Amino acid sequence: MTADPGETRPGTAGAGTAADLTAAPEGAAAVVPPELLAESLGQYLRAWWLRVRSGNSGVLPVVLAMAIVAVVFQIVTPEHAFLRPSNLVYIFGLSTVYMVLAMAETVVLLIAEVDLSVGAVALFGGVVAFKLVQQPGSAWPWWAAIIVALLVCGAAGAAQGTLTARLRIPSFIVTLGGFLLFSGILIVILGGADGFVNVSASVPNQRVIYYLVQGRIAPVVGWVALAVVVGVAGTVLWLRGAARRRQGLAAPPASLTVIRIALVALVGAAVVSICNVNRGTSLVTVEGVPWVIPIVLAVLGAWTLVLQRTRFGRYVYAIGGSPEAARRAGVSLAGIRTWAFALCAATAGLGGILLGSFFYGEYSTNTQDPGQLVLYSIAAAVIGGVSLFGGRGKPIHGVLGGLLIGGIAYGVSLLNLGNLATPLEYIVPGAVLLAAVLVDVLSRRGTGSGTRV
Repeated sequence: MTADPGETRPGTAGAGTAADLTAAPEGAAAVVPPELLAESLGQYLRAWWLRVRSGNSGVLPVVLAMAIVAVVFQIVTPEHAFLRPSNLVYIFGLSTVYMVLAMAETVVLLIAEVDLSVGAVALFGGVVAFKLVQQPGSAWPWWAAIIVALLVCGAAGAAQGTLTARLRIPSFIVTLGGFLLFSGILIVILGGADGFVNVSASVPNQRVIYYLVQGRIAPVVGWVALAVVVGVAGTVLWLRGAARRRQGLAAPPASLTVIRIALVALVGAAVVSICNVNRGTSLVTVEGVPWVIPIVLAVLGAWTLVLQRTRFGRYVYAIGGSPEAARRAGVSLAGIRTWAFALCAATAGLGGILLGSFFYGEYSTNTQDPGQLVLYSIAAAVIGGVSLFGGRGKPIHGVLGGLLIGGIAYGVSLLNLGNLATPLEYIVPGAVLLAAVLVDVLSRRGTGSGTRV
């Protein structure tokens, strides 16, 4: 049995502690995860600070950006109370679409490519699913419609990946063509520029799709589910660290594991508490965690498992870091790249289905601009911490970036600036995106990685 990449055994040539990093170049701290070097919480914090100073700041910038955005919009929109529970839950629902699309884009960015068709493919997948569940006399079950929509999107992504990986056509050109192609197909399926398709909560086989975003979990069930999630996550984290120690492998300090479990519990409790506040009126009660939150968490868990615990994930990072080194190591560059585009498109299809549910089960040519979707998805991934140059980033970065983009979009809509609202929805995320790319470029120069040409 071989050890995972990055694992070192104490006492071997590759082992070290956070204290050793003080005498090493700062770039070395950006290579090895601090939790694998630290033997105590203090050493972990010192190693983490070295990584931040070397440019690999992880989720710190996007977390700070979210705090700044929340404070600024709370101040400039006092009449709307940006941070009140009803607004926050709406932002959760809006952001989930950007989160899923950002996670989809992440896998392509990790191999140093880009998918400009992700927005159009997402809308195409959503319309396909909506059409299938409302076929007169032969309506599909909701689960079958979703599966078919994801498969169709995955096939479209695989076709684009094949053109990019095997024919060496730049992904920018291939996916730009895909964006135009699926944007046109979308209009044809909808029946023209003013066409639309919608599902209803009153029809049994359409109810689940309608409630993917609009549906809510009962408050008591939400608390029970949170307890289960925290219990399972805490058990997995603790047992994983204990197993590494028994095998003589470097493991995170026990105190760090406890802090991580506590953070999961605190964040989860805050989300459930906010969602359980009555957002309706004295006559109509609206409370509970939206279904879409556990759905996005499931997607996050699946992508985290694929990228960080499978051979495919290791190959993705290897190709993004150095394609030539990966090829010499026997990695099938064409195969991995094709699968990356296919999985990106399939995940985008799920985001498109969620988007239709967010708009109360209605799809139209005016529901969302596919160009805006792709811009927001790339921006969310990069702002969250995924590198445009490949090899660095995690699915959680796309989730945090999507939440930030959703918060900015909703905050700008609350400003009541009339004709200035729409331009600001592009200007503010664009400025944040440029800042994120600047940080990415400077951090790579600081660690000697450089940029790829």
